[in-house]
Amino acid sequence: MKETNWPEGAERVVSREQVGAAWDSLAAQLNQQLDQIQESELIIMPVMKGGLYPAVELTRRLRRPLLLDYVHATRYRNELRGQQIEWQYWPERDFSQATVVLVDDIFDEGYTLEAVQQRLLKFDCEVISVVLCRKQHDRGLARDWVDFHALEVPDRFVFGCGMDLYGHWRQLESIWALAEEDSS
Repeated sequence: MKETNWPEGAERVVSREQVGAAWDSLAAQLNQQLDQIQESELIIMPVMKGGLYPAVELTRRLRRPLLLDYVHATRYRNELRGQQIEWQYWPERDFSQATVVLVDDIFDEGYTLEAVQQRLLKFDCEVISVVLCRKQHDRGLARDWVDFHALEVPDRFVFGCGMDLYGHWRQLESIWALAEEDSS
């Protein structure tokens, strides 16, 4: 794929077909867990901006009524490296007795998801964390911290399927990685 402003040496690491199968598998696992907790209200809560794309893909595949809200907490601010968490939006909602499915694009070090989850747990609610990708490395939180993930991606800067490169390319249906020397 060659596009305007396309990074030199970027390569596809997960195809569109593999991503589609991953969405189906992830939704099936989530549906199975949600079937066991029918009595609570279901709230799908993407972590903006990266969680928007995965939340749309997942909600299209879920089998029960749901509410959609969001939180905007960011560490990357269109950069390649994370910084301190910046809270840009928190919903004015009572999450008590709800099941909140916290959705993000990638589990890298996990600090943003952990911070959002800690705020949610102050309510009497159940939180389920879901990401499309889990990055393969041993930095940050334990790799099994996130409840559900669909794909493993290399320890490189990846983009597409909600993940951005300097704010762009979230809409790609496949996952791409920068050349290794560009990822560090």
